[in-house]
Formats: sequence, structure tokens, C-alpha cells
Amino acid sequence: MNVSLVRPEEPGDGLEAATGALRRAAGISSPYVLVAADPLAAVAAEWRAMWEIAREPRGSEAFELRAAEALAAWRASRFELPDYYLVLADNAGTAVIEEQRPDFYLGPLRSVRPHRVAVVAAAEPAEQAAGLLSALGALRHGRWWPPLDEVIDAARRFYPGALAESGSALAAGTGR
Repeated sequence: MNVSLVRPEEPGDGLEAATGALRRAAGISSPYVLVAADPLAAVAAEWRAMWEIAREPRGSEAFELRAAEALAAWRASRFELPDYYLVLADNAGTAVIEEQRPDFYLGPLRSVRPHRVAVVAAAEPAEQAAGLLSALGALRHGRWWPPLDEVIDAARRFYPGALAESGSALAAGTGR
């Protein structure tokens, strides 16, 4: 009863769909509003593609293009970052530390604000729903996101293996 779900009205995962969903979510008075769209989804996809070993080496041009689009929309006040990112994963071990599959949300985004990114590790829909409710009740307060250009800059400088190599608490999924 305390959780509302907002899905994009437009089909696809684009920036427009995400900004529209976030605008609608802002008008909901429910204690928790989950938005099934992300204005940084294209940035995250291109960041991950830069690090995929199985593909031909790629430059950062596509990442930079998507980052510029997101920054322009953010600077035009078309969206703000959500309070928290809840990342659904099949299980915490492969989602958090998997060098072959770098993750924008669990890598650079979580390194910028560990308290603002939570992992829900479950494979089945019922487990995911229960995990989401549990995660919502356990969200910790922390500093707000830095400006989006600083988040993007952190992604530019982030090496996907850094957390796993350091043995940090973030790599283990227990970031403080």
C-alpha cells in the first residue's frame, strides 16, 4: 500500500520516457515510488559496452554522446537523479563482482554515493518483490548526489576491476 510503481508511458527505454516517468512520479504522494525507467540507462549501457572484452575494442564516443545528451537534459531541468537506485540482480555475487560484466550502477555510480545504490538479489519475481520491500525499509540516509557532470566524470575515470581488486566493502556489497 505504501509503494507505487510508475512505468514509462512511451515505449522503450529512452531518455524521454524516463524523464516523463520521473515527472509523473514527482506528483505521487505515496511514501515510496518506484520508477521503472532511468534517465541514465543509455549512458550506463554505453559505459558497459566500452568494457566488454568479448567485443571488438570500442572507444568512448558512444558513451560521451549519451553522457552529453543526459547532461543537456539534466541542465535543462528535465530530470533529477532519483533518491536511490535499486539494482535487481540474480544473486549478489555475480551482480556485484563480475569482471567480465562491468556495471555502471554498481561501479562508478555506487562509488560516488554508496548509500544511494542498493542491490536486491533474487531470481524469482516473488523474491524480487519481497527483496524490494526489504531494501526500501533498509535504505540509509546519506549525502545527496553530486551534480551529474561529476557523476559522469567519475564514470570516465572508473576502472571496472578497481573494486574487486581492492577488496573493498563496496565489492562485497556492504558499502557504508
